[in-house]
Amino acid sequence: MTSTGDVEGRAGPPWWWVRRRDVVVDVGLGAVSAVECAWEGVAFAGEAGVPTAVGVLFGLLVGATLMLRRRWPVAVVLVGIAVAPAAMGFLLGVVGLYALASSEVPRRIIATLASMTLAATFVVMYLRTRGDVEADHLLVVSLSGFVAVALTVPPVLFGLYIGARRRLMESLQERADSLERELSLLADRAEERAEWARTEERTRIAREMHDVVAHRVSLMVVHAAALEAIAAKDPARAAKNAALVGDMGRQALTELREMLGVLRAAEKPVRPVRPAAQARAQAQAPPVSVALAGSFDDGPSLDELEVLVGQSRAAGMAVEMVVHGEGAAYAAEVEQTAYRVVQEALTNCHKHAPGARVTVRLAHRDREVAMQVENGPCDGKAAEPGLPSGGNGLVGMRERVLGLGGVFVSGPTDGGGFKVSAVLPAG
Repeated sequence: MTSTGDVEGRAGPPWWWVRRRDVVVDVGLGAVSAVECAWEGVAFAGEAGVPTAVGVLFGLLVGATLMLRRRWPVAVVLVGIAVAPAAMGFLLGVVGLYALASSEVPRRIIATLASMTLAATFVVMYLRTRGDVEADHLLVVSLSGFVAVALTVPPVLFGLYIGARRRLMESLQERADSLERELSLLADRAEERAEWARTEERTRIAREMHDVVAHRVSLMVVHAAALEAIAAKDPARAAKNAALVGDMGRQALTELREMLGVLRAAEKPVRPVRPAAQARAQAQAPPVSVALAGSFDDGPSLDELEVLVGQSRAAGMAVEMVVHGEGAAYAAEVEQTAYRVVQEALTNCHKHAPGARVTVRLAHRDREVAMQVENGPCDGKAAEPGLPSGGNGLVGMRERVLGLGGVFVSGPTDGGGFKVSAVLPAG
């Protein structure tokens, strides 16, 4: 990574300079100031009675200090004040005051050094013009004061203006960078939220598909096995089982078509938007699962549990249903989840406990509804239907129940059976 002002493939500016242009400007000003001070050093050497070479060398060193104005502006101004009696360093004093005022030095230090420069310039001008101007004392004082103010006040005011403008631009740049980072963060969060919503919706759809297909197809397989066993012995019962298989297949297809129709209806045309507007819209938009949640409000309810249990009885399962309490109006998500839990539990009984007695309990309580599906030990004489299991049934039930803030428990019983229990809040 290169610093500000660097060119790729080249080294950055040396020392304290930020840009190469700053190096050129400061070195150029330092050279001009050095030449000026060296020229003025000739007269200073004559007045001080020292060799001219010493005066020139002293002027070169004094003028060259202007190159340090960005790094040590206070030192440059102090040098200008120190050489003021020698009548040298005009450019050094003016540019040094400007650099000092535009820097980050505290205002009290700027005011102190500017006052010292003003006083030094006034004294030097007064002493040098007092013997040259044949006029009254007031004219000498006025002329000295005018020159001192002209050489001190304008560079200080201009430096203060440039420093304030630079700080304002830096503040605006920082705000712009902060807003850009914030928009980028919002866009990243919106993308993460959209990805999370897509994952949640895929899980939800997979769970719905599993509940619909697994239960219906499991019953179809059970009826098909019974149909195969009794086709030759009891044609009437075989015909009844064949009709039930057809009904189950049509119900499964109907529910699948409804779900696919919901997915197609959820698709909307997307118009192009600007990235910033897209980030804000994604950040404010509800997740996909929330947008589609209302599409499943017309799903199964608790009133259909009798039909569900009847289908399992028709498949040859010994099912008993017990209801405690009086039913109430529950939220659609609660009724659908309760139905799916019972449905999946009955499907597992068909798969893993053929011939076992099953008890379905439904309890309506004050602020919750509870359901339990318990099967006894498997009848060894019953034919194993050979239904495949993906191992996701209990996981899906747990996700549904916990997603609504309920409690889910499943596991084997002391009598050798299996029990699935769930409690859902009524709201």
